[in-house]
Amino acid sequence: MPHRILIVDDEPDLELLIRQRFRKQVVRNEYEFVAAFNGLEALDILQKDNEIELVLTDINMPQMDGLTLLKEMRELNSPVLRAIVISAYGDMENIRTAMNRGAFDFVTKPIDFEDLGITIRKTLLEISNLKQAQEARDSFLAVQRELDIARRIQQAMLPQDSPPFPDRKEFDLAATITPAREVGGDFYDFFMINENRLGFCIGDVSGKGIPAAIFMAVCKTALKSIAVKGTPVDECFQTINSTLVQESPSNVFVTAFYGILNIQTGELEYSNAGHNPTYHIDSAGEVKPLPFVDGIPLGYLNDFQYGKQRITLQKGDTLFLYTDGVDEAMDKDENAFSEKRLKDTLRQCARVSLSDLNQSVISKLHEFTGGIPQSDDITMLALRYSP
Repeated sequence: MPHRILIVDDEPDLELLIRQRFRKQVVRNEYEFVAAFNGLEALDILQKDNEIELVLTDINMPQMDGLTLLKEMRELNSPVLRAIVISAYGDMENIRTAMNRGAFDFVTKPIDFEDLGITIRKTLLEISNLKQAQEARDSFLAVQRELDIARRIQQAMLPQDSPPFPDRKEFDLAATITPAREVGGDFYDFFMINENRLGFCIGDVSGKGIPAAIFMAVCKTALKSIAVKGTPVDECFQTINSTLVQESPSNVFVTAFYGILNIQTGELEYSNAGHNPTYHIDSAGEVKPLPFVDGIPLGYLNDFQYGKQRITLQKGDTLFLYTDGVDEAMDKDENAFSEKRLKDTLRQCARVSLSDLNQSVISKLHEFTGGIPQSDDITMLALRYSP
């Protein structure tokens, strides 16, 4: 597609000379010239024809001079439109004013057409670079809009109600998630399996960004669809694992913890698929991990037999689930926050509300990292048994 160039001069001879001198470019469909005989006419053309990229304009013209035209061109808000002014050699004051009003370059009369050709090519190269930058910016903004939509969709997949089960007095729940990017691979969920059994889980997909977010959606949906049927925790993981091994890329897997709490008896049944330990905070403030249960990440190895454990929670006991974005958060010297610091924080905040507990951990993380950008998703889920 040819570059459209507007010639603005009250002397018709200039247009004819330019067309003649650049006839090869016109024949090769490189340049296409449009003419106006004053600034007013030129402005009207520019307002109707947004394909014009370059304006060659004289300064001294009737009705609207070139300096006024340059001022009006700025109001068009075109990010790529550029102007070259043409004026007498001794008219440097007006040329300086033209440059201050946005002219990209200038040539003097009598015109050296070789110099004009170089100036046009240089200006068109600038315009081409500006177009590429504009296209890149538009593409970036489009991706940002899509990521924002993806973020809102992903957030909508997570439980949103606060408190989540206002009519249930036997337990309390609070969860928070902070992706390292617009979307992330962490997830949590909780749901009533029946009147007396509460299911809850947390997971962390390997990787970050869009691929992890897509895999997160698959894992969370699959886990809940199996779990709400009352499937035992170990069998739930085995079913999901078999599916993911067959369907997912070889380098993508997910660590997860899934527990079922009987809210009448306090009995907790749980399984762990290679995830961080879940901490048990008793009513006296003692913090220790739940008894170990063997498990590997979901989607990693087919036919793996997941184990399960059972304990009984007492009134006032709290469970704290988290992803490795917490304990592996780094300070400026690349020291990790660590499980020790996490346990110390949990011990100090054992008796606060669950939302305050989560916020205290976040505050300690920010204090420790000292403003270092977050490198991994941070997710926490706290559950307190209070029959």
